[in-house]
Amino acid sequence: MIMDNQYLVAFLLSFLLISALFSFLINWLFLKFSFNLGARDKNDTNEVRWASSVKPAIGGISFFIVFLISISVIGTLPRQANYMLDKHLIGIIASSCLGFILGLADDAYNTNPLAKFIIQLSCAFILIISDVYIRVSGNPAFDFILTTIWVIGLMNSINMLDNMDAITTTTSMSIILGLISVVAISGHSMSPFYLVMLVGVFGSLCGFLYFNWNPAKVYMGDTGSQFIGVFLAATSIMFFWDFRDEGSNEWIQLKQFVVPMLFFIVPIIDTTTVTIRRLMRKQSPFVGGKDHITHHLAYLGLSDNMVALTLISVSLFSLPLVSILITGLVEWTWVVTFAAFAYFFVIFIIMQVVYNAGKKKHEQKLLAKPKQ
Repeated sequence: MIMDNQYLVAFLLSFLLISALFSFLINWLFLKFSFNLGARDKNDTNEVRWASSVKPAIGGISFFIVFLISISVIGTLPRQANYMLDKHLIGIIASSCLGFILGLADDAYNTNPLAKFIIQLSCAFILIISDVYIRVSGNPAFDFILTTIWVIGLMNSINMLDNMDAITTTTSMSIILGLISVVAISGHSMSPFYLVMLVGVFGSLCGFLYFNWNPAKVYMGDTGSQFIGVFLAATSIMFFWDFRDEGSNEWIQLKQFVVPMLFFIVPIIDTTTVTIRRLMRKQSPFVGGKDHITHHLAYLGLSDNMVALTLISVSLFSLPLVSILITGLVEWTWVVTFAAFAYFFVIFIIMQVVYNAGKKKHEQKLLAKPKQ
């Protein structure tokens, strides 16, 4: 360990408070002086946002500033002489910066979908050449393809989930909390430098949440969702995808999919649901709309705050489940793996029932509404 544990914990807690404070102040200043930065045309915004009013989408800028501060802090910590040659860290920083630039361009100019896809593909490529990729099969070609799908999928999934106040913010916070907790509980070998980045981004989300909680004063925009998406994809590859039985002859171990599946349960279910249903309606899954799980929970009568709290509960419930597995309280057999997939499937089915109920209630409300 590069720093004593007690000093490391104290430092990380202090840095968390500083990051949250910096994020709060940055968003407060931007909110004072920027009233339309990142705000799309009202008609375009209403197709995606649950709220009817146009608000600045500047939260992602605060994330990135605190992220850069985290990198600067990393340079001040005691380190091994060859640490800065760590290609994993360089890859995560480079891909996250590219994700931020993509989101900033998208907020400012509404980027062409093909150009957006190419840049997302570039983010995945940067991670792969930096040796940050999912290893499940022993076949590099297959692993590279899976990594690319994971990175691009998460960047779009986090972006699609940013459709109602505080949803993406709280979901991302729960995933980062899961990352830190899994490392702490499992005894995973993680350099303090990665912890500094995770704590910094978590702190930036904490500071932003004050302005993003319903009724939101500001959104994170594509600037924030693209940055957070690639950052979570990269760090999850490093610390969520390596739970496997060494020496096993199995080509692919389903066990490896359990931890990322449980912690990303909300964005995975939401994106899968929306994609399947839009394709069934012969619509593009990449066009915004008010047909997400969040919207249908609201159609059922839940307030925006209750929607956020419901999805937070679903996300955080995964933490004790994973903790039981990685601490060895329950032997991780194929039965346990099957049970984890069954749990995911049950939650997925429940969400579909909720979706259908909300859709039916919304349609009835529209039919009952007097024509103008």
